[in-house]
Amino acid sequence: MLTPLAFIANRWTPSPRTVRRAALAALVMSVLIVVTGGAVRLTGSGLGCDTWPKCTDDSLIVTQEQGFHGAIEFGNRMLTYVLCAAVGWSIVAARSAKPWRRSLTKLGWLQFLIVMGNAVLGGITVLTGLNPYSVAGHFLLATSLITVTTITWQRTREGDTDAKPRVPGPVRKLSWALIATTLVLIAAGTVVTGSGPHAGDRSEIKRMPFDWAATAHVHAISAWVVCALAVAMWLVLRVVDAPTDTRARARDLLVVLLAQGAIGYVQYFTHVPEALVAAHMLGSCLVWIAVLRMALSLRERPATQAEIPAQSDPQLSAV
Repeated sequence: MLTPLAFIANRWTPSPRTVRRAALAALVMSVLIVVTGGAVRLTGSGLGCDTWPKCTDDSLIVTQEQGFHGAIEFGNRMLTYVLCAAVGWSIVAARSAKPWRRSLTKLGWLQFLIVMGNAVLGGITVLTGLNPYSVAGHFLLATSLITVTTITWQRTREGDTDAKPRVPGPVRKLSWALIATTLVLIAAGTVVTGSGPHAGDRSEIKRMPFDWAATAHVHAISAWVVCALAVAMWLVLRVVDAPTDTRARARDLLVVLLAQGAIGYVQYFTHVPEALVAAHMLGSCLVWIAVLRMALSLRERPATQAEIPAQSDPQLSAV
């Protein structure tokens, strides 16, 4: 007996472009859910729905009495279903591709598991009154979703052969150092958030017991280290005559880092206004995506001719 996915796969063969678009949709939604989650916190709507999985003890949806904050929090919860739909489309498209690429399907299911896990962690965050450590974990798990969706999007452009390096070994080690340092930067950012002024609700919310100014300085130092490594990577790639697209990824990373650093310093000296915090959260996602894309461009998996569907697609000639 066929599973629902196998049933669809027997009747539909998406083009490679469709598979790529499905993966990109999941990536875009994984970033959007982070930005809207930040909007919940920055508007003080973190407890707009005061329980979970219902919005109130007596209502599954937001009530009129909960007002603006309830609508913001409930809207963010509903956006999770849109994210699930995007991830579901990615899974269906990967499963229906001819031939079936199991690696893409597995990555799609991993996305789904992360979304479900983060939904539960989000519920725990509400039930614990916006515990700052739970909030930090919620963001880090969302970052892991961005990681998987970025890798999936990249893999849709590749084959399933073994990865072949495009640059010397020391350059790849430098990329690992850049990835590790960026993770430290993101983790330090969650501590700044957890000890900072925007608790996510208008009432008194417990904060992390760290001096906010000191944690902000540690975060800034981490950012400078990441920038230094990114500059080093850009220079080294030019020295070793790396492929043009790889050097372009390093350039993109530098641009995003400079913009993110500028936003970070402005928000620090202007006493952390909400709009700039939201922009900084978006920038954090874009920095991480840029780091991953640069690292992934250091190797290649050539696509074989057999991975292209047999049916004609006039749009493919333009790709």
